[in-house]
Amino acid sequence: AIVNVASVAGLAGASRLAAYTAAKHGVIGLTRAAAAEYATKGIRVNAVCPSFSRTDMVTEVLKMTPARTERAEAGLTRGVPMRRLAEVDEVVKVILFAADPGNSFMTGQALAVDGGITAT
Repeated sequence: AIVNVASVAGLAGASRLAAYTAAKHGVIGLTRAAAAEYATKGIRVNAVCPSFSRTDMVTEVLKMTPARTERAEAGLTRGVPMRRLAEVDEVVKVILFAADPGNSFMTGQALAVDGGITAT
């Protein structure tokens, strides 16, 4: 099994992130093409698409904002129906799910881990 990490930006456009969004759409396209190409060989290819997660990268971005970190985080999560960042272990669990041999009939999927962003 191959699990690519894309982003929710690969499922929906992201304002002011055109290059990032295009790159993540590319990851999802690659995932789907590879899934179709390698399915007969028993190789499953899926993508996990997290939204903002509590990673070092996001933490550093929040620290660089002129607003206090809590206000900056609230602004970042305003568009997330669950109104919070994903925790890293929540994303890891979905990656493990996608890689699990028990999911032997799942391939070519882009799994959103986005607190409801793509549900609206």
